[in-house]
This record gives sequence, C-alpha cells and structure tokens, in this order.
Amino acid sequence: MVQLYLIKDLAKISGYSIYTLKYYLKIGLLKESGRFPETNFRYFDNNTLEQLKKIREFRRENKSISEIKQMLNSGV
Repeated sequence: MVQLYLIKDLAKISGYSIYTLKYYLKIGLLKESGRFPETNFRYFDNNTLEQLKKIREFRRENKSISEIKQMLNSGV
C-alpha cells in the first residue's frame, strides 16, 4: 500500500528539516510524487523516504551533493 506524505510529514519521519527537503527539491536531488489539485500541495511517497535514507548514507560517507546526485541518477 502506497503512503502519501506532505513535506511536513516527510520531514518529521525522515529527520530532515523542511528547509533541507525544499533545498533538495530545488537542486533536483528529490522529486515530488505529485501535487494535490485542490491545494497544490506537494506530496511524496515511500520511494522518497528510501531515497532520503540513501542520501543520508552517502552524506555519512562524506559524499558531496553533486556526487550523490550522480549516484542516484545512475541507480546506485
């Protein structure tokens, strides 16, 4: 079953701040799953949580944002 999260929920669950998540969206490290038509709020799913876990692991390995972006785009 697919769970949908607003950015505030994603921040709470993942441990990242809303500002960090918005930054990751801005630079293309994360992508929203879609938007609610009535409110235009972004929503995210479980895949986004998995991607955030990978990002955290890469950051612990002292990878740069550009390295992480390349690794995620290549499917690592």
